[in-house]
Amino acid sequence: MEHKLSRRGFFQVTGAAVGLLAAGRRVLGQEPVAPQPPVLQPIRDFGRRSTVALVQGENRRKNACDALAAIEDQILPVLKRKKYAIIKVNNVSSVNQLAATHAEALHGILDFLAPRFKGPVIIAESGPENTLVGFDNFRYAAVAAEHKAQQVSLLDLNIEGKYEAIGVLNADLHVVPVRLAARLLDPEAYIICSAILKTHNVVVATLSVKNMTLGAPLRSAPKATPRWNDKRHYHYGVRQTHYDMLLTAQKMAPFWGATLIDGFEGMEGNGPGSGIPVPHRVAIASTDYIAADRVGVEVMGVNPAWLGYLNFCHQAGLGQYDLAKIDIRGIKPATVVRKYQLHSDIERQLQWMGPMTELPPKLG
Repeated sequence: MEHKLSRRGFFQVTGAAVGLLAAGRRVLGQEPVAPQPPVLQPIRDFGRRSTVALVQGENRRKNACDALAAIEDQILPVLKRKKYAIIKVNNVSSVNQLAATHAEALHGILDFLAPRFKGPVIIAESGPENTLVGFDNFRYAAVAAEHKAQQVSLLDLNIEGKYEAIGVLNADLHVVPVRLAARLLDPEAYIICSAILKTHNVVVATLSVKNMTLGAPLRSAPKATPRWNDKRHYHYGVRQTHYDMLLTAQKMAPFWGATLIDGFEGMEGNGPGSGIPVPHRVAIASTDYIAADRVGVEVMGVNPAWLGYLNFCHQAGLGQYDLAKIDIRGIKPATVVRKYQLHSDIERQLQWMGPMTELPPKLG
């Protein structure tokens, strides 16, 4: 019997074959095929050096506290002026601990704050799934109870529902509004990002900036009608995602305090939610989120040119991405590099660097 393959079926089959071939190359340790990175012209010079702490040890909680303590001279002048602190966790999943901020990392952050800050502390998230279920599964209530003297509380930003709107680009390059959690734009709060070293399915790797910019857009509260999710506006295209993250970072960066990237157990492969663990045993801290992410990318063994959103943030003067202008406190990045296996879609992700094949007409 003769079997005919439709044009659509042909492309599905060949696309799957290409994907398998690409995955095979990476299993063999070969670099993915990537376009030539674009030359990005500076828009606004960051204008100063940045400081990043990098520690390694066998205790996740101690690593987190020690990394922040190494830069306390950078943190305290701003922290002492704030009324309360927010720890923005990274819970892309409400059930997979590897994909979410670990309770021991929160303990470490709170250990650092305890002798240095007397205001209340809020652990907050706007999760893509049920935020409160994640808080329960990852035992955040027990963290709050242990640090009762620090007035620790848990907050689902989706349920609180307060927001400020900005515009981002959709698939047609039209501007659409997104609602960002107002708590993360509060000048009275000291914002601490609690991120993780993870690979990503759209933007190569997710660290501090990704946690903040994609954690701020809100979605409807559980059981609310109608249902909506502004996080979806960041997934219109491999180019728009990077640019929309820049637009969001420009809005949020003036309110950022410090970041703590927990790499005690990172995630490689098909992150940010379905990858496999990397026993890296590191922690990174800085008051410059872009600089912290640059060091994170370095220790993950990822080409720093591949992360468009971080390069755009540096281009716009939001932080320091030039490793030569970052002062490292602690161990040297070269001593703890682990080359993370990237997502199986990495070659499609890297298409943001190449030329667009469909361009609008040039007028005027």
